Amino acid sequence: MSVEHIHFVTGRLAQHALEAVVAPLAKDVGFAYSIDVLPITVAALMSSEWIAKHIQVPASADRVLIPGYCEGNLQPLATAVGLPIDVGPRDLRQLPAYFSRAPEPLEYGQFDVEIIAEINHCPRLELGEIRNTAASLRSDGADWIDIGCEPGHFWAEVGEVVRALCEDGHRVSIDSLNPSEIELAVRAGAELVLSVNSSNRDVAVDWGVEVVAIPDDPETLAGLDDTIDQLAKAGVPLRIDPILEPISFGFAQSLGRYLEVRRRYPDAEMMMGIGNLTELTDVDSAGINTLLLGFCQEVGVRSVLTTQVINWARSSVRECDLARRLMFHAVNNRVLPKHLEPNLLMLRDEQITKMPVEQIAQLAENIRDNNYRLFAIDGEIHLVGSKLHLRHADPFSLMEQLRLSDPNLDSGHAFYLGYETCKAHTALTLGKNYEQDEALNWGLATHPEKRHYLKKKPFKKNGKHDQSS
Repeated sequence: MSVEHIHFVTGRLAQHALEAVVAPLAKDVGFAYSIDVLPITVAALMSSEWIAKHIQVPASADRVLIPGYCEGNLQPLATAVGLPIDVGPRDLRQLPAYFSRAPEPLEYGQFDVEIIAEINHCPRLELGEIRNTAASLRSDGADWIDIGCEPGHFWAEVGEVVRALCEDGHRVSIDSLNPSEIELAVRAGAELVLSVNSSNRDVAVDWGVEVVAIPDDPETLAGLDDTIDQLAKAGVPLRIDPILEPISFGFAQSLGRYLEVRRRYPDAEMMMGIGNLTELTDVDSAGINTLLLGFCQEVGVRSVLTTQVINWARSSVRECDLARRLMFHAVNNRVLPKHLEPNLLMLRDEQITKMPVEQIAQLAENIRDNNYRLFAIDGEIHLVGSKLHLRHADPFSLMEQLRLSDPNLDSGHAFYLGYETCKAHTALTLGKNYEQDEALNWGLATHPEKRHYLKKKPFKKNGKHDQSS
């Protein structure tokens, strides 16, 4: 049985590095290959149209793999070579991961947990601000917009706000124990009430909407069964929230109460307010949200209430949206929630890819243009140019070496290299991959960067540019 033949396309500078990666990879994965070194120094400068004019594909090839930076319509290239065209990773060092990573499951992305996103302290906010925040939360993945009221204060304008949000197309819940406040919200279109206990359950039967039943005393679940019984007999649809407690205030026991409520009411809808952990723990919220969504998925808690007030939880809704999809797939397919959702890896990258220092030194010998290349490897930043290879752990020391090596370093290059070395230093500090002219990968928080190409100006002699370099 013949193996697949993959035709790799690259530029001159990456030829040796690509050969070093592909040769062992072909043996491990089991494919034949050929490498087409096109007449260009940097592979990132290729376009699909330009490749079509220069590529030479052997008759034995089954598909063509072009560098990840190649952009544009691939159809003309595919037509020209008569083979499928795949776009590989931008960094050739990521080829092993590219070939080994399992394809995303076809069903991945499904979920059955609703996100209720609370806008805190709504009585203190202008209507326009509330509407803008609600739109942003829904864009991030929220299914419900929860209007957060203030205990001990009656908010007469709650109906106006709820009505406006309903007109904007949101499903609205009201977070209050005040029956008068809740009544105004329900009349204006609120469909869910947070929360109901013995203090307001007698009037809850008249609201005609779904409610969240909570215990009078979370530690003992006192009053919860009576509230559930009264609401159920009145035909009021409900969700049960045993109340998640913050760490050091009964967190572990409160998780046990969710299990106990699920045992008592195996078919009941449940809700968990996860902000008590994300907002009240000194840690980035993504990990906590993901862990709690895993717990909810296993137990059958089909809605979570989240907030994003404190700065380290500012992207909680987006995190919950990704986490609920990850956990739905993991739990329903009985697989680990691993190597499936890279956008939840924000602080550190999944895997560090490194170019051997020997290849960097070889690159310095082969470079003929006036560009500088930067690499971050094993605690040091490497700066490479034509016949130049500088390295140091400290970006300032590296730039001082460059200043002494390149008397023609202008302010534009100094600023550009300073910015890039700062990114490289950050990558080394946190354990992230650094790729020149690329944004560091912050998962769901990544903001793409435009590529910047700055060439060194030729060195001036007697007021004239010396073109010999």
